[in-house]
Amino acid sequence: MNLRPYQSAASNAIFQEWQTVNATLAVMATGLGKTVLAADLARRMFPRRTLFLAHRRELIHQAADKITRATGLRCEIEMGDLRAAEHSLFSRAPVIVSSIQTQCAGGDGGGRMAKFDPARFGCVILDECHHATSSQWQRVINYFRTNPNLKICGITATPDRADEAALGQVFQSVAFEYEILDGIKDAWLVPVQQQLVHVAGLDFSGIRTTAGDLNGGDLASVMEAEKNMQQVASSSIEIIGNKRALAFTQSVKQAEMLAEIFNRNRAGSAAWICGKTPHDKRKIILSDYAHGHIQILCNCGITTEGWDDPANDMQGVQVCIMAKPTKSRSLYTQMAGRVIRPLPNTVDGFDLVEDRKLSIASSAKPSCLVVDFVGNSGRHKLMTTADILGGKVSDEAVEIAVRNAKKSGKPVNMTEALDEAEEELQRREQARLADAARRARLVAKARFTTQEVNPFDVLEIQPVKARGWDNGQRLSEKCRSMLQKHLGVNPDAIPYAQAMQLVREQIRRWDNKLCSFKQAKVLKKYGYSTEVTFEQASATIDALARNNWHKPAPETQAA
Repeated sequence: MNLRPYQSAASNAIFQEWQTVNATLAVMATGLGKTVLAADLARRMFPRRTLFLAHRRELIHQAADKITRATGLRCEIEMGDLRAAEHSLFSRAPVIVSSIQTQCAGGDGGGRMAKFDPARFGCVILDECHHATSSQWQRVINYFRTNPNLKICGITATPDRADEAALGQVFQSVAFEYEILDGIKDAWLVPVQQQLVHVAGLDFSGIRTTAGDLNGGDLASVMEAEKNMQQVASSSIEIIGNKRALAFTQSVKQAEMLAEIFNRNRAGSAAWICGKTPHDKRKIILSDYAHGHIQILCNCGITTEGWDDPANDMQGVQVCIMAKPTKSRSLYTQMAGRVIRPLPNTVDGFDLVEDRKLSIASSAKPSCLVVDFVGNSGRHKLMTTADILGGKVSDEAVEIAVRNAKKSGKPVNMTEALDEAEEELQRREQARLADAARRARLVAKARFTTQEVNPFDVLEIQPVKARGWDNGQRLSEKCRSMLQKHLGVNPDAIPYAQAMQLVREQIRRWDNKLCSFKQAKVLKKYGYSTEVTFEQASATIDALARNNWHKPAPETQAA
């Protein structure tokens, strides 16, 4: 198994967490190979057994096939008429792949999970684990947790903010985070272009909110209006050209209507599927779409989670048509995630980021495009690509990027737009501080009460945003002591997530034998790099001291 660097890092981080907790979480964006990560966990857990759980039929066979091909371990499926052998030691497969519905099947009895002995399993992997807070998932988790030595790993793409807080109640830690923006910047995913199209008839202001998202019936009534769908279809055709597109709809009626309008404009260009589409017919439609016989696939609830495009036309799915507005970050992430994967054999085999970027740029899919249709959103905060790319970016920067994209009227590289928004905010903050300093004739105080220097500035790292699963988390005494003793930071003065970020950075510096924080403060003040060893920092600081704390000329600076 050839793991990508972040997959290897995630696997190691999960096993590291399992040394102190029994349930941990890995956040990895769609298109980055979550199933390959699960396969590596199963390989490392062998000969102890692994149970891989998902919640949809389409994901089960796909996962079993990937795990077998990646590890060589025999996988058996427990679902429907398929039953894993449990009668003897020699017939038991090391990996069981099953749906959550199957495990709970059995009425008031123990369910089909009762056929499995929890003591024989080393770990349970929960795919798309943002569902893990439901009573059905909890029933299965609690059954297997009767084995006190069992390890649990939840894997999900970027979850919704509401999911984060709930997941913090299920999992004891977050072992690893690698989100869409990380994948794009490291060139494992293609750049995302966003186009916001204004449709005058779309008025979401009167739609109710149900369970945190737009009410399904209210939204369907708006999206099923013939005039609105005419504008969505005509705009989409103009934008996508000959590119393959995947359209998401709120209702089955809307999917059928949208495909019919596409075909009115361009005969034979579109087809639609939904959960009730007969399996044989769905298979034919997906095959036609994969082979380029259909350009646009309109779907209701089929290709949202875990679907891998089987296209062999070497173009991939290049456009996501969002005809299903949502307030849910996790749902939007799942939909947009269907198009951000690069073409096969584009990025693997390259060690350097720049080489991967060049390979993507020269491929038949140099980027992807997400088309959103906007109108009067009223009080609702509807998702855009800026929201899913901006997990580690300030909310204000996200708002600026979306506002600029709306003004543009053409495709905008949202990664660059977010970077520009952050730079704009930094310029504003610098100007504000400079003005305050001039008026008060003193340097503005840092928000860290125990020191005058911001440790994030010294260490040249961007503070992370607090996440929902951090709610209620408390620093260990060891971490508190580390912050106070080595960084001079009051652990009660900063959020938990940022405190742990500083702890991890300090550990990284120790592991790489880099200079101390006190040395880094001096180096930073005089414009030197802080990514140097303790000895190199000492030599540089000694040279500064000998020169009356003036930066020596280049020829006399210490190495």
